[in-house]
Amino acid sequence: MSLFEQSAVGPLALRMRPQGFEDLVGQGRALTLGSPLQRLLAGTGSVSMILWGPPGTGKTTIATLISAQTGRKFRELSAVSAGVRDVREVIEKAREDSSLYGMETVLFIDEVHRFNKAQQDALLPAVENGWVTLVAATTENPSFSVVSPLLSRSVVVKLELLDQVSLRTVLNRAMESERGLCGTVTATDAAMDALIDASSGDARRALTALEAAANATVARDSIEISIEDVENAINIVAINYDKDGDTHYDVISAFIKSVRGSDPDAALHYLARMLHAGEDPRFIARRLMILASEDIGLAASQVLLTAVAAAQSVQLVGMPEAQIILAHATLEAALAPKSNSVVTAIGAAMTDVQRGRVGSVPLHLRDSHYPGASQLGHGANYMYPHDEISGVASQSYLPEELVDSHYYKPSRHGGEERLAAVSDRLRKLRNGESLD
Repeated sequence: MSLFEQSAVGPLALRMRPQGFEDLVGQGRALTLGSPLQRLLAGTGSVSMILWGPPGTGKTTIATLISAQTGRKFRELSAVSAGVRDVREVIEKAREDSSLYGMETVLFIDEVHRFNKAQQDALLPAVENGWVTLVAATTENPSFSVVSPLLSRSVVVKLELLDQVSLRTVLNRAMESERGLCGTVTATDAAMDALIDASSGDARRALTALEAAANATVARDSIEISIEDVENAINIVAINYDKDGDTHYDVISAFIKSVRGSDPDAALHYLARMLHAGEDPRFIARRLMILASEDIGLAASQVLLTAVAAAQSVQLVGMPEAQIILAHATLEAALAPKSNSVVTAIGAAMTDVQRGRVGSVPLHLRDSHYPGASQLGHGANYMYPHDEISGVASQSYLPEELVDSHYYKPSRHGGEERLAAVSDRLRKLRNGESLD
C-alpha cells in the first residue's frame, strides 16, 4: 500500500467528493446566488429540478450535498434498477412523512432518462402536490428523454464540463488534501497539462488518471509525477464519449462541420476521437457518403466514389486498419471544393411537390406504348434528342405550370464551374435559343 493510500479508503475520486457547497467548482453559472440550485442547496428553495450534464460534472455530488445541508429526508432511486412499484412506495412514504410529521423529502433519481414513460408519469402527482422535491440526474437532453409533464413541473439545470482552471483546482486539492494524496507527490507542469487534457472536462476522470499516475510515480520511488507517468495512466482512462448520448451527436456534428469548413486537421481530430472511443466505423463511413453529396456534390463528384469505396473497404477490412481508409476519405472530402447545389436543388423540388405545385405531365412526354395512347395524344410531337445534331432537342420537359422553375443552381467551385456553363448551354438549346 502506498503512503497516500494509508490515510483514506476508496478511490481518490470518491474521497475527494466535495463536503460542502464551498467545495464545488466549475459550475458558477448554475450556482449563481439566488438560482434555483443554489437556493435548494442552501435549504431555502423547494423547486424540483433536473440536473443535465456529462459524466463527472457533479450531479451525484450535488444531490448528496442537498441531503447533507438541507436537513430534509433524502431518498434515492436508480433508474437502472427501480420500477414503478419502487417509485410509488417512496412517494407514499414521503406523503406520510409530510402529512404526519411535516417532514420534507428530497427524492434523487439517478439516470432518469432510463425511466420509461409509465415510470416518469408515476412521479407527477408527487411533484405536482409537493410531496417530494425531485432532483433527477441525466446525461441526455431532457427535451428528448423526459416526458413533457415532468419537464413543465421542473427546472432544468445545465451542468457544464469543467474548464481547465477548475480541473487544475480539483487536481491540486487532491494532491494536497488529507483526504487525497496528502502532499506525498507533486506534478510537473507538463504532467498537469496532460492530466487536464486527458480528462475531457470530467472531474472524476481527472482524479482517476491522477491516482493512476501517482501510483506509477510511487512505484518508481519518485515523488514527482512525470508526463510519462500520465501517459501510462491515460491508457486506462477512456475519453469522454457516450455513443448513445449527446456527446455522440456533438462530435459527429463537429466532424461534419469541420469537413464542410475545409479544415482537415479539425476533421482528423474529431475522427480520431470517435475511433478512439469505439464508434462504429461504418457509421462514420455512412456520414461521409451523405456529406459527399450534401456538401461537395458536383464540385468534386469523385469524393462520393471515394466515400462509397471507403464504406465498402471498412466492411471488408475492419479496425484498426479501417482508420487509415476513413482518414483517406476524410482528408479528400475536407480538401475538396464545396458546393451544396445538390441538396438545395432537391430541396427546392421537394418543396414545390409538397406544396402541390406539380402540374400535369406534358402530353409529348407521356407513355405512348399502350393501346389507345396515341388517340389521347400521348407522345405526340415528342422530339428524340439523339436525332438532333447537338444531342439536345428544343422542347420543354417540365409541366407547363413550372416551366420557369430552375431548381439546380450550380456553384462556381471546383468542377462545378464547368458544369455551370454546360447547364446554361443546355437550357438555351432546350429553349431553342442561339448559342452565340
